[in-house]
Amino acid sequence: MTQLFALHSAYGLATAAAALDGDLLGARGERILMPFVSSTVPELSVGIAHDPALASLRARFDRIEGLDTVLGPLHPSSWQPEGAELPVLRRLLTRAWALEDDLEILVQSPQVAPARTLLSLFPHARITIIGDGLMTYSPMRVLLPHTVTARIGRVVHADVVPGVTPLVAAPTATPVPVPPALFAAALAETAAGLDDTAGLENRVHGEPSALVLGQYLSALGLVSDRDEIALQQRMIDRAVGYGAQHVVFKPHPAAPPRLADALRARAEAHGVAFHEYRGALAAELLAERIDAQAVIAGFSTALPTVRTLFGRTIDAVGADTVLARLSPYENSNRIPATIVDALTRPDSPFADPERLQLLVDAVGYAMQPVVAAHLRPRAEELLAGISASDRDRYFAPDRLAELRLPGAPRETVVRRALRPVGGIGRIEQLRLTAAGGRRRIGRAWRALRGR
Repeated sequence: MTQLFALHSAYGLATAAAALDGDLLGARGERILMPFVSSTVPELSVGIAHDPALASLRARFDRIEGLDTVLGPLHPSSWQPEGAELPVLRRLLTRAWALEDDLEILVQSPQVAPARTLLSLFPHARITIIGDGLMTYSPMRVLLPHTVTARIGRVVHADVVPGVTPLVAAPTATPVPVPPALFAAALAETAAGLDDTAGLENRVHGEPSALVLGQYLSALGLVSDRDEIALQQRMIDRAVGYGAQHVVFKPHPAAPPRLADALRARAEAHGVAFHEYRGALAAELLAERIDAQAVIAGFSTALPTVRTLFGRTIDAVGADTVLARLSPYENSNRIPATIVDALTRPDSPFADPERLQLLVDAVGYAMQPVVAAHLRPRAEELLAGISASDRDRYFAPDRLAELRLPGAPRETVVRRALRPVGGIGRIEQLRLTAAGGRRRIGRAWRALRGR
């Protein structure tokens, strides 16, 4: 059997490597890594095929067949050939990559190209989903055809939220959690050849430090530039609250320099040292290098990962703001923000894994009521007993009303008029009915006049 790994992120590659180390992927056959670059401008990114820090992870595979070299100037996310082209492409790629008839395809994002194209290209291949952080805990964003979903057998994911099962490909796919120790070991390999933190380690050695992570939320349209600076300044305040004498800031790669300038000024106002790190080391490993007392961010995947793998204290700032502003409700960032918020809230009612699973299931259903229809009883169970403040924190009133879920706002005359019926709003339905009546009256009048 041939296993074809179509991966695009270091996190996904580390997950796959750890699963291989734990013998979690079944019988040994030829393993082919097919890396590709998913960033908007691939020319400005170092993909997993060429990143020197990932060399040892790539060595787990028998050979590497880069998808970028096949597609040429076409961006991988634009690879959506016509159905009539698939048989020809299948024969060409089977020959080019020397694939066996017994094939398993392991992908990170089955809803979008190029992964979705590969799944259609090889209609008899078995499918395994490789998790990519907290996004794996979200339901599918689209309703895939049965010819694809019936072949998804497993979801292999780093178990960074112990006790909580991902929703992607549920309920038919079997979750395969990668133990934290295996995943931590795979991540550690990516830091073996990186020595760009030596000076930083010397400056903070032996003194309390905290790591602050930037996510550049203004680029997502969630907050303004000014609001983002204010959120990150609150992170500095939190770091100081943990007793840090050094604050290490790892910004988002696209964040403007003025953001770091504002945070440096905030740290200096508190009388603590500020250090900016723009190196390649993963946030989880950077926290270990500086022995951070706390890791503070918005809703980064690194927060639950660093807590589960290394036992670090984590804190989140602005997750509630993100939850309130995410639009549409089914935005794929909602589940990651929900998990981080639930894990870091003071006296959180969802810190227990069973309660957190119930919350994830309920939010997942509200996000994708068709794809995750099996979760409706779970949503009703949670909403029947949740407090009003928590309900408003995680669920939009309009969404509850649309789905007729417990806690939905009382229906007013205006809301009833706007509520869709048969795919259109009631007001539009009345307008169309009136227009049809006018046309019928017109035809009758013309008939009476002999026209």
